[in-house]
Amino acid sequence: MTDRNTYVQARPAEGRKDLRYPPAPDPLTVPVYDNHAHLEILDGEEPLDLAEQLDRAVAVGIAGVVQASGDIESSRWAVAAAEQDARVLAAVAIHPNDAPAYAADGRLEEAVAVIDELAAYPRTRAIGETGLDYFRTDEAGRPAQHESFEAHITLAKKHGIAMQIHDRDAHDDVLETLARVGAPERTVFHCFSGDEDMARVCADAGYYLSFAGNVTFKNAQNLRDALHVTPVERILVETDAPFLTPVPLRGRPNAPYLVPITVRFMAAELGLDVDELCAQLAANTLAVYGSFD
Repeated sequence: MTDRNTYVQARPAEGRKDLRYPPAPDPLTVPVYDNHAHLEILDGEEPLDLAEQLDRAVAVGIAGVVQASGDIESSRWAVAAAEQDARVLAAVAIHPNDAPAYAADGRLEEAVAVIDELAAYPRTRAIGETGLDYFRTDEAGRPAQHESFEAHITLAKKHGIAMQIHDRDAHDDVLETLARVGAPERTVFHCFSGDEDMARVCADAGYYLSFAGNVTFKNAQNLRDALHVTPVERILVETDAPFLTPVPLRGRPNAPYLVPITVRFMAAELGLDVDELCAQLAANTLAVYGSFD
């Protein structure tokens, strides 16, 4: 098992001008959970380690984090983090944009077998993130993505755990695959990127939609429309940290402790009391992933 302190990545500055972590928002009164983050990726002028991330999160009412993965190494890191800190649960997978490289090396089947092993750990509560991405992977890589996606669906059902879907510019094919292969009982669209119509389809199918900081972006009316038609018992919140920092902090490093900004925005958008929404979000998280205890 990879020790959680030995496998980290650095996020490039990518032309961002302000790499300081923002000040903490006012704490939530009713704790919620960050349903999807990549805390193995270090960001900012003064990167935060896992304990610092979690301590800051707890201080503002974020009771735990689901640590998502995209390759063998990050999956091992996620499991190690979850085994060593009760505030973390693990999601393990080969990311759709990594699947073609594994396939080209003849290692995709082997990689899926490793994910199968990691999925058996008691604090691994999801397969993710898996799915389809037609934005970063061209047509030549799509057969490997489909093979990997279907294999991950099988793993989620085999282990009786949730599945976190990465879906970028592939809505129709993701939905078709789920309908044809059969979705796991608890299927989550991580960082939901569809529109109102897709949200209705997902709601009818019983899927969960997880909204990230981009729901606050000016050009993301499709996400706000989707939020409005999603049953509240199917809504989750996440950061996708260190990415998708919510307005007004867009461009600065993201972290679980910034979840309250997105939650308060969602509550205002839906016309709900913040505490009421928080209680529902927390219940939804526990229904999907189980207890963090």
